[in-house]
Amino acid sequence: MQRTRTTTAAAGVAAVLAATALGLAPHQAQAATAPAPAITTASETSSGVTFHDIPGSGGITLKGNVFTPAGAETGRTYPLIVLPTSWGVPQIEYIAQAKQLADSGYVVVSYTSRGFWLSGGQIEVAGPPDVADVSAVIDWALAHTPADADRIGLGGVSYGAGISLLASAHDSRVKAVVALSGWADLIESIYSGRTQHLQAAALLGGAGYLTGRPGPELRQILGDFLGSRLENEQAMIEWGRERSAAEQVDRINANGAAIMLGNAWGDTIFPPDQYAKFFEELTGPKRLEFRPGDHATAEGTGLLGLPNDTWTNAHRWFDRYLKGERNGVDTEAPVQIKSRSDAGYEGYADWKSVGAGGTEKLALSDGEHVFANVDSGADGGVVFLSSLLDQLAQAPPAASIPLLPRAFAAVWQSERYSRERRVRGTVKLHTTVTPTKADGTFVAYLYDVGPLGVGKLVGHGPYTFHDKTPNRAFGVDLELFSTAYDVPAGHRLALVIDTVDPLYIEHNPFGAQLTFSSPRTDPGYVSVPLREP
Repeated sequence: MQRTRTTTAAAGVAAVLAATALGLAPHQAQAATAPAPAITTASETSSGVTFHDIPGSGGITLKGNVFTPAGAETGRTYPLIVLPTSWGVPQIEYIAQAKQLADSGYVVVSYTSRGFWLSGGQIEVAGPPDVADVSAVIDWALAHTPADADRIGLGGVSYGAGISLLASAHDSRVKAVVALSGWADLIESIYSGRTQHLQAAALLGGAGYLTGRPGPELRQILGDFLGSRLENEQAMIEWGRERSAAEQVDRINANGAAIMLGNAWGDTIFPPDQYAKFFEELTGPKRLEFRPGDHATAEGTGLLGLPNDTWTNAHRWFDRYLKGERNGVDTEAPVQIKSRSDAGYEGYADWKSVGAGGTEKLALSDGEHVFANVDSGADGGVVFLSSLLDQLAQAPPAASIPLLPRAFAAVWQSERYSRERRVRGTVKLHTTVTPTKADGTFVAYLYDVGPLGVGKLVGHGPYTFHDKTPNRAFGVDLELFSTAYDVPAGHRLALVIDTVDPLYIEHNPFGAQLTFSSPRTDPGYVSVPLREP
């Protein structure tokens, strides 16, 4: 098979990973070989707070802390919340939120996930040992704290969210879950459109080496993934499926836990679409919240103890399903979204209702021909930074549409709109592609174009193909990452397609060309879901 070419950024990533793997984190190597300490209880450092060594699955030790309600009464039990930490973050991550929960009557146990910092074991990426750790922590909490066995909840951000969802499929004692900025489908998150999400995978891999001890399986998977070893693609997919709650949704539904999901429109680690699809498959009590921002930025201020509506709703969710409080969270519309250009929330009965106000179909009647291997200047941004700027300053990635080089970028534009268009949900592209090579990658971008031609990114999505017959056309249906964006009156929408984006590994051989056409029998279009004015 022809060796695929990656972007220059991949070489830099490989250097970082190699450097970390060769020993730039010696303290972690010591932690890996040190014997697991005996279970001890540290002295109380503040009211109701203790630090502990907690036995995990397989004989390892997890570093954790426990918050108990101030003035907890002897013989009384309290609802329990277990919080696994995020990727690369130690046990102090949830200190502020754990204290607030304890002050309102919960026992809260937080622990550093296995393989990271001073917890034992190796990084398993939410594999079976991580799931078993959650049950082991619950067992320990029931034996060593005033926790109520009938009122148990799980929660977390990012890695902790993914582990919590998976654990709810395997431990029927769990009654409520709050999963923020997490994943339900790991493959759809970092391999959507059969395209490696380079910056996301490299960031996670590098952080894993710097703060923990990746196991041999993770090292193999990461090397195969970043090295574009397609002969191992199916093994990578099976590895990801085992770590995806979407593959275990029947077990989650059978256990009946109340599931709250929260994410950001611009999450460059775990894009929102896979959460939305998972939400639709849940049959128990459920809630889905999408806001502007990037990975973990929507709930980030809450981790510092500052007011934060994501965490406020998380507390309400636990209060309803662990304490039985009638606080109204279960009577609100289960889908709550905030537009990237509006401060208010919109409620919907389900995900299908988002964008149900109508669909605008933009015809792609003219064919476009592009040369591959060159970045046209239309990009999805930079992991974390771009969507954070969008969240804080409504400044998404931008490009001058008239100045994009047409040799390397295909461009179609709508007419100027006489009234505002409220884009809601998942934009879909249908086109016909004719490649000159068997393999290739392209990225589709939808822009909001102002009067001066400056386009602000509404959404995008990558697509990769392999083993196609050169110079033979094939149809493509591509879903762009979901969003909520208001296009002002006087602006227009533009679809741009090019072949290079720093966020992704591209598979265009040198000299490749792509033609995008719209045959009469199969016309190309962009389908834009809208909310009624």
